[in-house]
Amino acid sequence: MNQNVVLLVEDEALILLDLQTSLEEAGFAVVCAKNAEDAITHFDRDPTGVKALVTDIRLGSGASGWEIGRHARQAMPSIPVIYVSGDSASDWHAQGVPGSVMIQKPFVLVQIITALSTLLNEQPALPPLDNA
Repeated sequence: MNQNVVLLVEDEALILLDLQTSLEEAGFAVVCAKNAEDAITHFDRDPTGVKALVTDIRLGSGASGWEIGRHARQAMPSIPVIYVSGDSASDWHAQGVPGSVMIQKPFVLVQIITALSTLLNEQPALPPLDNA
């Protein structure tokens, strides 16, 4: 799988399309989900293949973006998580996973790309392969 696969979770189709297009133009491979259940199903198929999570908080009925972030971090403790919300930012410190980023709607698309690049660059480097 591509080294920069981003799982993007957003229930509003136009926002999802804008984010997907911007992330792909920035060089990321994007897998989209419209709700938490689809996102978790995709993530659980190949947790190590997803290198970052960008999720809206309110996703209609079912689980929230908070829950997706916690689920991803249980499997991959260092996965970058970016939350996007129009009205849930005040809950970020209590509900969000440590080291995550909260970006409030409306946002400029470059904010997401910058936060994602920053978090990916801050991840610990993998140890070198032993070629012996």
